Amino acid sequence: MDDSMEPTRVGLVYRLNNMNASPEHSFKEQQFPIVVLASSSPRRREMLSNAGIEHCVQPARIDDGELTPGDAASAHQWVAALAYLKAISSSRMIEDPDTEFSVVILGADTVCVQDGQIIGQPRDRAHARAIIDQMSGSTHEVLTGVAIIEPNGFRRDIFVDRSIVTVGEISDDEIEAYLDSELWRGKAGAYNITERRAAGWPIEFMGDETSIVGLPLARVIERIGSFYLD
Repeated sequence: MDDSMEPTRVGLVYRLNNMNASPEHSFKEQQFPIVVLASSSPRRREMLSNAGIEHCVQPARIDDGELTPGDAASAHQWVAALAYLKAISSSRMIEDPDTEFSVVILGADTVCVQDGQIIGQPRDRAHARAIIDQMSGSTHEVLTGVAIIEPNGFRRDIFVDRSIVTVGEISDDEIEAYLDSELWRGKAGAYNITERRAAGWPIEFMGDETSIVGLPLARVIERIGSFYLD
């Protein structure tokens, strides 16, 4: 991670105070809080933008690639814990923001699970190839953990969204062309379902497509909207 691209705590608070969404794409009238996204994922940010949710980005300062679940944690527990760790990491930048708007931190993490094995982002091309070979002609789960917390960390809402994905047989030529494109980088399970379905890969699913991409958008909007309601 390039620290030079991360906003300082003062800079982030300034941005929170000066955010200005267009009227037709704003939740201000509903008193919807400003979201600090604890992720550098362009896909998650695009989904928030398309939904008209005011947000800024403060990537978490943890490398989940260096963390392992061990034998004690289930896949559901692991992905929820990662989402929470990301949200807490980002919240340290804005523990007491001087802003008139409500602010929540949104952390998320997505993994695939096949035959009990947790599959995250591929380390390199060879790992991506192994993941795709494993998923081709089979069915796997996609779990996205979400953590919504106040900047002070006292109030929190954590949940896991589950989808089922079935991938048909993918030819070696298709796989090699995909690996050459490097579109597998930074994606849980080495693929983006929307992108791969558009490319003609034989993929069917049960669940929320936005969750498989990385953020169960409808549930997130509902949970953030009710976050401050008892």
